[in-house]
Parts: sequence; structure tokens; C-alpha cells
Amino acid sequence: MLYLDVPYADKDGAKALGAKWNATRKRWYVPDGVATEAFAKWLPKGGVSGPGGRVDAYAAKLVVGANCVDYTHDCNPFEPCAVCEAALAGTPWAAARRSLAEATARL
Repeated sequence: MLYLDVPYADKDGAKALGAKWNATRKRWYVPDGVATEAFAKWLPKGGVSGPGGRVDAYAAKLVVGANCVDYTHDCNPFEPCAVCEAALAGTPWAAARRSLAEATARL
């Protein structure tokens, strides 16, 4: 879901392209699965990097790096990787992976 800054005069155009109205937030948004390129002129200024961007549906804020580790190479995040260990050390993701490994070992 991607929230938009749609002026009232443009509401019909946004709706025709597939935007939906969130009555609680009183904002137009692009539903998941709908291409965002057509909505470029209504994207929030400075709020989204790239054509998409994950948005917290309740807070209507862009989520940046909530549970994300940016890998500079292609590896399997569920297998130990010498390159990624330093980036993952001390993160909640590493703790979750450790916990999952311990739980599966008990099976």
C-alpha cells in the first residue's frame, strides 16, 4: 500500500487509475499489487525512494529498514555466510535466526 498526496481536483483521475480512498486516514492510496508508475505525480515529496515503498497501513508512514538487511551479494540468509555475519551480528534478525535454529534442533 502506498499513500498519495492527491489534491481534491485530481481525485477522479487517481480513482480512475485504481487508487482507493482511506476514509479513516482521509488519504488516497495505491493498493498492493497495483503498479505505481501512473501515480508518480502524486507521490509524497521526499517520502518514497523508487517506484514503490512499503507503507505501514495504520500509521501511513513509509517503512524503511524495519526488518531488512541490505545484502551486497546474493546469498541464502538462512545459511551462515562469512560476508554477512558482520552485518547481522547483534541484530534482531540474527537473534531470530538463532532461536529458529535452536527450535528446529530440538525436533
